[in-house]
Amino acid sequence: MAWTKYQLFLAGLMLLTGSINTLSAKWADNFTAGGCGGSAEHSFQHPFLQAVGMFLGEFSCLAAFYILVCRERQRAEPSLAPTQPFNPLLFLPPALCDMTGTSIMYVALNMTSASSFQMLRGAVIIFTGLLSVAFLGRKLVPSQWLGILVTMAGLVVVGLADMLGTRDKTHKLSEVITGDLLIIMAQVIVAIQMVLEEKFIYKHDVHPLRAVGTEGFFGFVILSLLLIPMYYIPAGSFSGSPRQVLEDTPDAFCQIGRQPLIALALAGNISSIAFFNFAGISVTKEISATTRMVLDSLRTVVIWAVSLAVGWETFHGLEILGFLILLTGAALYNGLHQPLLARLPWRRPPADAVGSEAERENLLGGERAPINGDS
Repeated sequence: MAWTKYQLFLAGLMLLTGSINTLSAKWADNFTAGGCGGSAEHSFQHPFLQAVGMFLGEFSCLAAFYILVCRERQRAEPSLAPTQPFNPLLFLPPALCDMTGTSIMYVALNMTSASSFQMLRGAVIIFTGLLSVAFLGRKLVPSQWLGILVTMAGLVVVGLADMLGTRDKTHKLSEVITGDLLIIMAQVIVAIQMVLEEKFIYKHDVHPLRAVGTEGFFGFVILSLLLIPMYYIPAGSFSGSPRQVLEDTPDAFCQIGRQPLIALALAGNISSIAFFNFAGISVTKEISATTRMVLDSLRTVVIWAVSLAVGWETFHGLEILGFLILLTGAALYNGLHQPLLARLPWRRPPADAVGSEAERENLLGGERAPINGDS
């Protein structure tokens, strides 16, 4: 069935904003500017402040939800389901996981390439599958276990690509390896977030935009407050600021004042996460969850291509192999091989057995994707 213009717009919006989200964060990391008090030029390394910006973008989804509600009230026949009462504090535990995982990933993005950052996030499949078995009582089918094993192999190949080739010209090998490990560690926290959302939130049937916005609110408020003690916590060489503290927010604003393009990069990161969440939710609703996963994989290709074009990293053929293996693992885990098998003459089901509704179901082994799919 041919896509409508609206569906094409949603798919393009998801691909574009998803790519901008990672690329704008990496663009900000690549800037150097003087800090406060006439300090020498140094890299813009403020991962926790960038995470606050990301949560601000998610928080804006809450405003979008209430605008949608107001528009629905003006219609003679509202299409939006009635809002069900729920306790907003249910979103606090997954928001804390989101805050922790996002902060770690922004730290890691300072250490490794944008393409590796995007690919290694595929490790979430491994931990989500294992935690869903342990805490949600799910039973994974053989193809899902195979998908987990294939994903592990893909992570090894991507890691080898980082070790054997100096693709990211701005970082030492030790930094790249540390960054890669931090990304994988963060996926454990993301998997915990997904399990918490599945167990405590989805049964309340909260609108996705409201869910994203509520988690964004908690993350924005809590992490903003944590920036205060971070200003005084020493971090040594781990910090990129002259004061060598965990997060030097005044230094970040001084650098932004001296290099306005940093503000443009941060604005791109904040706005893109809001539009990406909206587009992702809409693609799942208007097209299918399968399409959403394919577009997310294409986003990795776009990020890699742009990184190569602007000279942020150099080409390494092993990364292509790693990406294809990770893509195969995700496809097996999410059941994308089943429609292909169904097309075989001896496996073809009756015409009425395959419906478009089944394709709209979540692909993470019966689980849902994380509410804020790009954090």
